[in-house]
Amino acid sequence: VMTTALYPGTFDPITNGHIDVVKRAAQLFDKVVVAVYAGSLKSVMFSTDERVALCKEALASTPNAEMVEFSGLVVSYAQSIGADVMLRGLRAGADFENEFDMALMNKKLAPTIETVFLMTAMEWQFLSSSRIKEVAALGADVSGLVPPHVVSALQTKLH
Repeated sequence: VMTTALYPGTFDPITNGHIDVVKRAAQLFDKVVVAVYAGSLKSVMFSTDERVALCKEALASTPNAEMVEFSGLVVSYAQSIGADVMLRGLRAGADFENEFDMALMNKKLAPTIETVFLMTAMEWQFLSSSRIKEVAALGADVSGLVPPHVVSALQTKLH
């Protein structure tokens, strides 16, 4: 049985934490679909096309990871591509409540799709796209927290 995991997110931009989750999931599932949300309620720095392109470059060495854009209800998209699993990364503390609520709602809407959580690696527990944008905008070097091509993209956007 071929298993497909859908990893939805804004990925604005993709971080080493996201990449770590995808690479680990790629060992557990036949296919990992990284779904970049196009209809974000958050204000985004990068366009949907830019976010997809940054993800593609970041995950080029992961052959069973595929990058797509989607909009609308995530469970509807998951069903449309035949995903078995909704993949989410969990950081310590604050993520849990929000992710738990979302997982319960998704289960109600799509009972056949399981939500699987991967704990974020210790060194990326503090990392978020929002924090990356914030510190980069204040002039901090974010090398080592995001891939080099994302560092360049951030510098281009900010200057």
